[in-house]
Amino acid sequence: MMNFEGLDPGLGEYPHESLHGSMEPGLNSSLDPRLDPVLLQGVELNHDTLAIPMSESMHILEGMYSELHSVAAEVGIPVTAVHFDLQEELLWMGNHRGHASSFFGPTMGRYSSFQVHMADDIRHIQSMDTGVLFLTKNNLKCLTRGGFLMFDYPMEEGADMHSLLLTDNNTLVMGGLQNYVAELDLATVQETQKFTVEVPGVAIMRQSNRFFFCGHTSGKVSLRDVRTFKMEYEFDAFSGSLSDFDVHGNLLAACGFSSCSLNGLSCDRFLMVYDLRMMRAITPMQVHVDPLFLRFIPTYTSRLAIISQTGQCQFCEPTGLASVADVFHVNTVGQLLMSFDVSSSKQALSFGDSGGCMHLWSSTPEVSFNSYSRGTELVLPCLVDSLPQLDWNHELMPLSLLPMPLTSTEPLLSDWPTSLIAPSPRRAPAVDSEILRTMKTVGFIGYAPNPRTRPRNQVPYKIKDVELEYDGYNQISESPSGRDEEPHLYMVPKKYRKVTIKYSKLGLEDFDFKHYNRTLFAGLEPHIPNAYCNCMIQVLYFLEPIRCMVQNHLCQKEFCLACELGFLFHMLDLSRGDPCQASNFLRAFRTIPEASALGLILADSDEQTGKARLGRLIQSWNRFILAQLHQETLEQEGPQAYRGASSSALGSSGESVIGRLFGCEVENSSLCRCGKETVRSSLTLLFTMHYPEQRSLDKTIEEHEFAEILKKSICLEQSTQAWCDNCEKYQPTVQTRNIHGLPDVLVINCEVNSAKEAEFWKAQTEYAFNRALKKEAAEPPKPKEPLPSEWCLEEELCNVEGLTCSVEGLTFDMQAEDMRHVWIPLSLKMCISKTQGLVVSSLDEGKELTESEEAEGASVYDLVVTVSHIQDSRTGGNLVAHIKVGETYHQRKEGVTHQQWYLFNDFLIEPVDKAESAQFDVNWKVPAVLYYTKRNYNAKYDLRIKNPIEASVLLTEASLARKQRKSHATFIPLMMSEMPQNGDLVGLDAEFVTLNQEEAELRSDGTKSTIKPSQMSVARITCVRGQGSNGVPFIDDYISTQEQVVDYLTQYSGIKPGDLDAKISSKHLTTLKSTYLKLRFLIDTGVRFVGHGLQKDFRVINLMVPKDQVIDTVYLFHMPRKRMISLRFLAWYFLDLNIQSETHDSIEDARTALQLYQKYLELSHNGRQVEFRKVLKALYERGRKLDWKVPDIDPADGQGTAVFPSVMGL
Repeated sequence: MMNFEGLDPGLGEYPHESLHGSMEPGLNSSLDPRLDPVLLQGVELNHDTLAIPMSESMHILEGMYSELHSVAAEVGIPVTAVHFDLQEELLWMGNHRGHASSFFGPTMGRYSSFQVHMADDIRHIQSMDTGVLFLTKNNLKCLTRGGFLMFDYPMEEGADMHSLLLTDNNTLVMGGLQNYVAELDLATVQETQKFTVEVPGVAIMRQSNRFFFCGHTSGKVSLRDVRTFKMEYEFDAFSGSLSDFDVHGNLLAACGFSSCSLNGLSCDRFLMVYDLRMMRAITPMQVHVDPLFLRFIPTYTSRLAIISQTGQCQFCEPTGLASVADVFHVNTVGQLLMSFDVSSSKQALSFGDSGGCMHLWSSTPEVSFNSYSRGTELVLPCLVDSLPQLDWNHELMPLSLLPMPLTSTEPLLSDWPTSLIAPSPRRAPAVDSEILRTMKTVGFIGYAPNPRTRPRNQVPYKIKDVELEYDGYNQISESPSGRDEEPHLYMVPKKYRKVTIKYSKLGLEDFDFKHYNRTLFAGLEPHIPNAYCNCMIQVLYFLEPIRCMVQNHLCQKEFCLACELGFLFHMLDLSRGDPCQASNFLRAFRTIPEASALGLILADSDEQTGKARLGRLIQSWNRFILAQLHQETLEQEGPQAYRGASSSALGSSGESVIGRLFGCEVENSSLCRCGKETVRSSLTLLFTMHYPEQRSLDKTIEEHEFAEILKKSICLEQSTQAWCDNCEKYQPTVQTRNIHGLPDVLVINCEVNSAKEAEFWKAQTEYAFNRALKKEAAEPPKPKEPLPSEWCLEEELCNVEGLTCSVEGLTFDMQAEDMRHVWIPLSLKMCISKTQGLVVSSLDEGKELTESEEAEGASVYDLVVTVSHIQDSRTGGNLVAHIKVGETYHQRKEGVTHQQWYLFNDFLIEPVDKAESAQFDVNWKVPAVLYYTKRNYNAKYDLRIKNPIEASVLLTEASLARKQRKSHATFIPLMMSEMPQNGDLVGLDAEFVTLNQEEAELRSDGTKSTIKPSQMSVARITCVRGQGSNGVPFIDDYISTQEQVVDYLTQYSGIKPGDLDAKISSKHLTTLKSTYLKLRFLIDTGVRFVGHGLQKDFRVINLMVPKDQVIDTVYLFHMPRKRMISLRFLAWYFLDLNIQSETHDSIEDARTALQLYQKYLELSHNGRQVEFRKVLKALYERGRKLDWKVPDIDPADGQGTAVFPSVMGL
């Protein structure tokens, strides 16, 4: 029986039959015909009190709710929280024992079930896009919809949470019986701030565009600012306590309890309604049930659903009178309602009772919880194939259903040969660029929302693009000429493909660079941002005047490309085949505003996806670097100390080495049709190729020589619209360019950037090849010349008889077949005639000028550089350079005197034939930049290098930090009398920060593969004295950085946010260039550096240090094929020092390394290697027993205390 004792006595004037109807046939009633008899199932009625007959016809009014389904979640365990999923068609419940379950769709089939908390009840449930949040008394958990834990956030002791509210996708606030509301960042799962509340007990929270609404257990509702959480308004709704409230539009409705005279609480049947426009209460609304839950259901109107604990439900308008006809009953079978929720579509209501049952009410049989729900992943049933039952006695049974034995010796058609059934896995497609753009990295794993561009577990493959592997060649992309027939015929040789470094858990230590470079020249590593210019850096290095000029250059600018090139070229000089990094040069390059304005700074996504147009890009870079070096060397010409008496006065001679090498005086004249001619003179550093327009109707490309096109490109004549001062308007103008001198180095940008230029270049190579074939056919056959070996001398090749083929100025020691794809000559003759102007012609290689030609001022130019854009669809393309390395470079590196062409492809360096450098198959190898040099041009330049770095760089310098004081100094600079000498010991340690996180992938076998290592930047460099005042630091520089730091690595580096900021740092802050010069001076002096793990330190600092100047304690105390031992463990074992207990300090680490070296000298003194090996064995035995962890040291023992006095006390 239902209990009516709590109803208002005023209900006696209403017919009680309007609340219920009899389920027995034969009873007539005059109930409202809109009532559904389904609502009345299971309700027991007293027929003696029902005297009014019922009508037989009953219909549901549009928008009326009725029970659709009920299910027992966990019998006997009260349901404390229910929630409709906002993304999927799921209904969630949490019970008193911390268990959660979900039900799918209107049929409420069980979807998932799992334990959230072992003891506490679930008080609030909130669904998100990635998972579901469950709030208990002092814990917040996020789990996937299948039950996998995403994070577990425990509250502080004493917390009693009751409600949470998602303020945006990544932020939520939580409130409870304590006097604060906590804000949590879901991305980092960290508490961001606490808001103190004046009235404790925030049990219910709602949000609108203007306010946070907090319902307090004291009966008050406070309105707070959405940004600051500051209280703006407060409504004193009930004198006892607040039960529930909701907000819709400009209305706030609340229900609760009033205080009685005997300190008790009674349910208040008046709902408090507030107008949020005027911030005041309007007329309270009386209802016919004891309200416990309250929700706005704004479907057609702003209806309110008021729910009592006994299961009565009433719908009414907040501004109108309550109608008894809108009272219904939830069949709880005597249980009390504990929780209530409304779906986002307003079509479904959910109730949870104290008996563990869930009740789903709906206004339509085809209910949908959300307007736009995404698909729910359902577990597919296991399907087992079953054979049909065969009736042997049936006359019409087909014989084909009976298995027959194989009697014939012939193979079956289904017995395919092995070659046709061998597995041939296809390459995985590239990761969607949208995923890479939106990906957030946590550790080494990236997370990104699914863009849903393809079906689940399905990968589309283009069957037409046949992937072939043939003789080490790969398929390449469609050529710039637009030819797409049989693209698989155009292959990229392996040595031209983009090279990548395979990273292991040891980083680069076990990568075999010698496999790619067997010469003694240094390659450049490609994993640094904007390393596409590596090939052009090599080009500049192998021009002897530039190599000497930049190494003699030194200026005051923090970011000077000439200075950084000088530092890099010094490393290339010292290297004996080991690759170098251009990290410091590219760091300075990224800070040049002109480089960014010209679009030369590439984003990481463009480099990885191959979207950059590398051919056009490297030509723009070539033009930029020549102009930048010219400007920087004009400001300060000749060697000069970095910090000296003359450093403030920048010398300017009016001409730089760049201008003398590449500069060409150009006269530009503009002739208007009115007859006025304007002439301007300027200096140009390079020329761009201009190809003739095709005017023939049959689109046949005419034959041209390279020298002819080059002359027209240098002495360019074109018509364009230009302003005429005489006519005072824009007029058709003929612009003509003439040169008044020849440069020592002729730089040409090929400008093969479209299909039209590529077709022109291709046609010219075919014309040249056909001429070579005709020439060869007219001559007797000649033997094929063997390809030069790695160290073959050109002089020996030139002495082979009968192997010279000369066609139209192109001379190669090869047969005509090797001239395929060749158009450019290896040598040019150029002169400026008084009568003819500029004259350009091809010249046989090795041929010298006659005396008359020399008298006319003619010059011979030899091809020394070709830069090509390799188009490869699998890697996105790359840039390579062919460089003719001169005699001086071979003399320094190899001790031999000869010239040789090499291919430079990042860290891959390989000797090539001179013909290969001039071959351009534009289907995959597109010309970009050409360099021709005057024969014997080096004789005009001073090629001596005077080291511009002086001892003054080690003297005292001012800090960039504004707050740094002398009392905070951590080092004592060297005096002139203390300057280090050759062989002196210097303790060194460096700390680093992370600029870009590592990019890695997890393979199917669980192993991790590093795609791109993390980009580190040096943050602190410390050098301590190894002689004299042993252990006293003389360099302790914090390096200022303008790039964004993603991780300060404080636990390992001791660097804190703000230490590298000049505005707030209290450290001795300097520029990287300043500290780099100090280290370079020490290296050039010949000091020996002592440290732990110096190989990585020098690599990140971007320094090349000779091996005999490095003493690394990580290798001194190391046994072959054993693990490396940390500095902390070595210091504890050998020195009884407890270092790095909380964080790292570079001064402490550098001192400890010096002490360990002294200990090593003691242990290995007088060649006692046998005893030293015994010491190492004992060290490894002790380390294994302790799991290489330093045991806790009692400070009372005196161990781990400071060994050296503080710096200021010395």
